[in-house]
Amino acid sequence: MRQVQMLAKNLNRTSFLLLIGLAMAACGRFIQDDIENRVVARVGDVFLYAEDINKLLPEDITPQDSAALVTNYINNWAIKQLLLDKAEINLPEEQLQEFEQLVTDYRMDLYTRAYREALVLQAQDTTVTDSQLQSIYEKEKENFKLKEKLVQLRFVELPRQFLNKDEVMERLKRFDEDDLYYLDSIGVQFRKLNFNDSLWVPIGRVMEEIPPLNYDNEAQYLKKSQFFELEDTMGVYLGLVNDVRAPNEIAPLPFVEPTIKQILLNRRKLEYLRKLETELIDEATKDKTFEVYE
Repeated sequence: MRQVQMLAKNLNRTSFLLLIGLAMAACGRFIQDDIENRVVARVGDVFLYAEDINKLLPEDITPQDSAALVTNYINNWAIKQLLLDKAEINLPEEQLQEFEQLVTDYRMDLYTRAYREALVLQAQDTTVTDSQLQSIYEKEKENFKLKEKLVQLRFVELPRQFLNKDEVMERLKRFDEDDLYYLDSIGVQFRKLNFNDSLWVPIGRVMEEIPPLNYDNEAQYLKKSQFFELEDTMGVYLGLVNDVRAPNEIAPLPFVEPTIKQILLNRRKLEYLRKLETELIDEATKDKTFEVYE
């Protein structure tokens, strides 16, 4: 019997401590909620709460900067609210109605645009095959005329005091597998290098990489199968031009491939949205949630 009484006493003590702990935790939560929901400013019937400002404060901000930021925010908020009150009183009713309609239209556009984009992202097929790219390219070649010269080339920039320039020049011209291996192996000695001569590069980008080239001399050096050696105060530039496309020529497919892919995806998107809109109208008409009256 005595053991039962002691157990009951211990249980009551444990329950009491548990209730105290829960109460303290709840009290702490309520205090925190009260702090976050504390009103810090008022203009008429509109209130600004602490939680609205806390979202704006960086975690590492100093107390001095925090006070300045909060004061500035409260003042700006108050000015906007006061101006809004004055505007609603003093602006013509027709203008206020016009503004309200603009707000309504903007809200509708914002919601519907976001929902459309969500539907497109969920449903859109982003797979584009080589045959699809080739098909659009062949059908619409005239839309892919170049506005500036394109170049395929390989080049290196050597320090001015580089000792093995002749060997680098020979290997850059021949450029077989062994030559590429050799050039790669000493590539850390080059100031710049590009061995991907299948990549089409706009002439403006080439001039950025090889400063001695400019629009006055590029026709002399950037010709198909042309090897060139140029020099400036920074270094020596050795290059061999693999191929060239002139302005107004049809751009190579690899160069416009990203553009064609985007065109195809945009067309799919428009087609999907047109289909979606038709289905929405048909469904709403069928279940009589949409009606047009005479």
